Amino acid sequence: MNTELFENINGLPNIAGSEDKIEQAMQDKKGQAIFLPDSQIDFGKIKSAFSVALHMHQPLIPAGGDELRSAKLISNLKYMMDNPGIGDNHNASVFHWCYKRMGEFIPQLIEGSKQPRVMLEYSGTLLYGLRQMGANDVFDELKKITCDPNFRHAVEWLGCPWGHAVAPSTPPQDFRLHVKAWQHHFAAIFGLEALSRIRGFSPSEMALPNHPDIAYEFVKTLKDCGYEWVLVQEHTVEQPENGHTPEKQHIPHRLVCQNSKGKTVSIIAIIKTQGSDTKLVAQMQPYYEAKSLSRWKFAGKQIPPLVTQIADGENGGVMMNEFPSKYFEAINDSSGTDTPAMNATEYLEHLFAMGIKEEDLPVVQPIFQKPIWANFKAGSGPKALEKVIGELRKQDHRFHMEGGSWTNNISWVKGYDDVIGPMEQASSSFHEKVLSQKRSTNTHDYRNALFHLMTSQTSCYRYWGQGLWTDYGKEICRRVNDIVYYDKF
Repeated sequence: MNTELFENINGLPNIAGSEDKIEQAMQDKKGQAIFLPDSQIDFGKIKSAFSVALHMHQPLIPAGGDELRSAKLISNLKYMMDNPGIGDNHNASVFHWCYKRMGEFIPQLIEGSKQPRVMLEYSGTLLYGLRQMGANDVFDELKKITCDPNFRHAVEWLGCPWGHAVAPSTPPQDFRLHVKAWQHHFAAIFGLEALSRIRGFSPSEMALPNHPDIAYEFVKTLKDCGYEWVLVQEHTVEQPENGHTPEKQHIPHRLVCQNSKGKTVSIIAIIKTQGSDTKLVAQMQPYYEAKSLSRWKFAGKQIPPLVTQIADGENGGVMMNEFPSKYFEAINDSSGTDTPAMNATEYLEHLFAMGIKEEDLPVVQPIFQKPIWANFKAGSGPKALEKVIGELRKQDHRFHMEGGSWTNNISWVKGYDDVIGPMEQASSSFHEKVLSQKRSTNTHDYRNALFHLMTSQTSCYRYWGQGLWTDYGKEICRRVNDIVYYDKF
């Protein structure tokens, strides 16, 4: 396989133009066990397992200059380093270390005859921003544990949207571009072979669409792009038969999504529990919970449950300061025991090697869909669906189609009108002038427009809702419109 992709093309990250190579890489090892041959875990004897994932992200902001309209897009991390006296910017150097430290920890533990595991998810804006600011040491450490056969079995990369876009409120055609762009960018940094070993996907903010048509497109995008499983938050899914939270959350499920036209698509779901508290991972709670569990009877077999958590890998004092010692402690304690660390794909490969099949997994669907299917005639179409949704909203104030994420008290739609309008306009402009015209993806103009569109859809601009961050988001949206209307398009 040709592993040569340029990481930087005319000052932009490689986010488009090699679609055939990317698709081939994602299909290259399909059906093959990636982690099983090097697992060294006796799956038939362990009683439980645990998995931790680290989510890493920094947005790109128009702060590389005095004037907002002309300021260069730079990493928020660089802005923090250049302005250490503002807020918590003094943490910038620690954040920098957090982005590379697993590249130090994993080899230390393996060379000490331990069995470390970790799942990593880095947004495209973070990766581009780090390279732009010259943080090459981060990439050197990450490449070691991603590409070196001595270490890569312990590390599982998860795909994500390039610009940290939230799926429920990002136009489906744009979300697909984020997914493909991240694959391009990752392959350009770590190689197509490394990309071919990626099986799981981590949605930004753990946000899962629950509108049937958007949820269907979300899962279809992941499947079309070669992913085999997705990480979901327990409160974003329900059991179809009763609308309740899944009962056995520590075994894989099958997320089934049906659209208004009656089409169905499914993907394996690994369920993350207990909200968003970074302390859960920083203090290695999954290990201690897993130690209290034993094998469960499932599909005629006894299988070990897997406790899975994800958290910001750099954010918060506990993660910055306590995680290293707790991670070493948990890996030292668990290695070679009946409650080992395992990454999710490794666990699934062991499970399927036992004879468990994907169709054996219990089914879940996005939250609040049960009343829809009770009142909607399958295949009736979008208009009939919207009518049912409108009626359900009137009947129950708790009912909504805004999706679910790591916390139930934040909407990614309500309260963000000031920035959602410009975002929708930028998306519409890109669709009208670029996508609908079927422009070549292997041009600077296309990459430039796409780069700005995806950067504008970063969740940070929605999260704060007002103030400087909203101004940042609106400014990037303005640039999208300028690029597609006034540049060579």
